Amino acid sequence: MAIERVAGADRLPVSQRIDQRMANPKRRKMAPTDWAIKGELFLNCSCTVFCPCVVSLGAHPPTEGHCYAWMAIAIDAGHYEGESLAGLNVGLMVEIPGRMAEGGWKVAAYVDERASGKAYNGLLQIFSGAAGGTTGLFTMLVSEIVGAEREKVEIVRDGRKRGLYIGRKIQGEIEMLEGADPEHPVMISNSKYWMGPDIIAAKGLKSKVRDYGRIWDFGGKSAEICPIDWKGPKA
Repeated sequence: MAIERVAGADRLPVSQRIDQRMANPKRRKMAPTDWAIKGELFLNCSCTVFCPCVVSLGAHPPTEGHCYAWMAIAIDAGHYEGESLAGLNVGLMVEIPGRMAEGGWKVAAYVDERASGKAYNGLLQIFSGAAGGTTGLFTMLVSEIVGAEREKVEIVRDGRKRGLYIGRKIQGEIEMLEGADPEHPVMISNSKYWMGPDIIAAKGLKSKVRDYGRIWDFGGKSAEICPIDWKGPKA
């Protein structure tokens, strides 16, 4: 029997093709909540030059064909359903098999051991995408959460340098790239990137990941720093 095809179906963006054939019981679903986070996100990844995902909005492949990264989120102000998140830190280990926008991400989350029970659960909801809002796209992009745990997550922000320290699991240090005017680092501004419009270019210094069977070293590789102002759908 001939198979009927919908004209142009193969040209649909991945986000529109996912789940149209059948339901996926493993896919995380959103439960929109009232949350907000202001602070800074910085990361170091396996790309050899500045992350192409920033300027292509995730459509261009990473320089190595895949993207391995650690991310640090320093929360200066924020809440989840009335519970304060201010002063808490979150670390992420992220493995992306190809283009960022095509999904298939594997993620491990390290949540500040100082977080209350409600804050801990709220941060997992936010960073899994289940809470909706700015990070809601993670429900489509993240295929597997390989682990989530409480840890001492130390973040250092000192001038042009940033650091993330999670025991022996992640020891990451990056530094902003110096621009023609030494007072202003190299940056992309007014972008439509999901993290935020202004991205500061940086590079990895000492940067090692050793957890969940991954052994990565991002010294000298691409890094970036981004002020964040994220909100839930009810904020």
